[in-house]
Amino acid sequence: MRLRTQVLLLQSAVVAAALGLGFAAFVTTTEHRVTDEHGQRALAVARTVAVDATVRAEVARLAAADDGVVAPGNPELASGTVQQAAEAVRGTTGALFVVVTDEQGLRLAHPDPDLLGLRVSTDPDEVLAGREVVRSERGTLGDSVRAKVPVVAPGSDRVVGEVSVGIATDRIRSELREDVAQASVVAAGALACGAASSALLARRWKRLTLGLEPEQLAELVREQEVVLHGIGEGVIGADAEGTVTVVNAEARRLLDLRGGAGDRLEDVGLTPRLLDVARSPRDEPVAAAVGDRIVLAVARRVRRDGRDLGTVMSVRDRTDVEKLTRELDAVQSLTTALRAQRHETANRLHLLYGLLQQGRSVQATEYLEQLLGAGPAGRPLDGLDAVADPYLHAFLTAKAAHARESGVALVLGENTWVRGTVRCPVDVTTVLGNLLDNAIEAAREHGHDPAEVEVELVEAGRDLHVAVADTGAGIAAGRSGEIFGEGVTTHADGAVPGGRGMGLALARQVARQHGGDVTLADPGGRRTPDNPTGGAVFVATLTDVLDEGDTGWADPI
Repeated sequence: MRLRTQVLLLQSAVVAAALGLGFAAFVTTTEHRVTDEHGQRALAVARTVAVDATVRAEVARLAAADDGVVAPGNPELASGTVQQAAEAVRGTTGALFVVVTDEQGLRLAHPDPDLLGLRVSTDPDEVLAGREVVRSERGTLGDSVRAKVPVVAPGSDRVVGEVSVGIATDRIRSELREDVAQASVVAAGALACGAASSALLARRWKRLTLGLEPEQLAELVREQEVVLHGIGEGVIGADAEGTVTVVNAEARRLLDLRGGAGDRLEDVGLTPRLLDVARSPRDEPVAAAVGDRIVLAVARRVRRDGRDLGTVMSVRDRTDVEKLTRELDAVQSLTTALRAQRHETANRLHLLYGLLQQGRSVQATEYLEQLLGAGPAGRPLDGLDAVADPYLHAFLTAKAAHARESGVALVLGENTWVRGTVRCPVDVTTVLGNLLDNAIEAAREHGHDPAEVEVELVEAGRDLHVAVADTGAGIAAGRSGEIFGEGVTTHADGAVPGGRGMGLALARQVARQHGGDVTLADPGGRRTPDNPTGGAVFVATLTDVLDEGDTGWADPI
């Protein structure tokens, strides 16, 4: 049986039970009320008869008469004043009987004349003792509610008889049946309203649960838990008003969230870029930096039956991919440098082979002397011997080759000096590589001739200071404050998932994780004594990333 059917039946049963109990209480109270009302009517009639002066005088006379007067068959009783008065009252009030007795309980008035002079069927002692009585009893005329009132002799307090007035129980029951019939109509209407309300509630239940039963809803919740917390992506759901409804464990881990379901989107700890993605869903994925991670976020608007149900945003960890990408860039740079050196070396060997074939050993010797460690493509950077760390050495060599491939010359600043060993090569080359890549691209696309990038690395204890300048066009006015934002770029997005514009944001983020920073020292745009290259100048500080090496260069000679 469906739950809504069970609810309908249960509520109908509850309403019916409540009405039944109420109806039973109503019938009981109504019966007592009607009986009491008729008893009070009978009492009022009996009192009226008992205080009648004629009745009192006649009852007192008959009570004092000889025994032969109040006896069965005495015609004086049937035609007497008391009998006539009692019958007149009975006819007027519609009572079942109006009976008058003397002080011995012998009938002086009765609806049946044959019973006159006989003792009443119920005990009159309590009334003859001077007390009024109202009770339901069964007499010669059947069941009735009767009231008994003592008759007092005129001019004294002596009880000389009683007046008993009864109203038939059948009459009471008839009135009770009329009241019960009216109440039954009201109860039936209430039951019908209750059943209709239950039916409406069941229909609303069905609409709210999309026709699903509780077992199905519970299964859906379990499946949701399995799916949300079993997938490798973070999921955040919010309703149309921006209140978070769903957050899985992976989303909390990737985004370092501090809130959950029931909170507003802006209060759960999303970065401004992710908050913008959640508020303005788009088809393409967007890359964002969260702590030391790079994530890829996609948001979708959910609609059902024309109703806006809210937004679902999925988040995928791209940190490992970014690391592999940076490592691949380094490998590609080294490959480019090796390829250029291979071509240059092959050309030199061909020339040397030709000279030796012709027996020109003197010219071959001179040529070898000129080639010792030199060449336009394979020549190392001037001043690179000031960098002792092998990883930085190789990285700068590769970047120099990459710059030459792009038509840009990479130059080491005259103050470059790094004798220590880099402790975090991946983080250091991430910052340095992003700054160099941006500078090389700026010098190639927007720079002056000759295109040049100058990099200067200075060791200060365990800290590393990096300055990168280019001959590009510099940073446009008004954009200096936004270039470190995620997604801010002067280049087309191309086919990069999530778009470009992550380099400077990532470099600053990594530097700040090491207690340093990346800043724009000079937006450029024109050559000055402090900025001879004329392009943008970026300065990065990375603290505690070096193991101190030989610092003898700083000692006085």
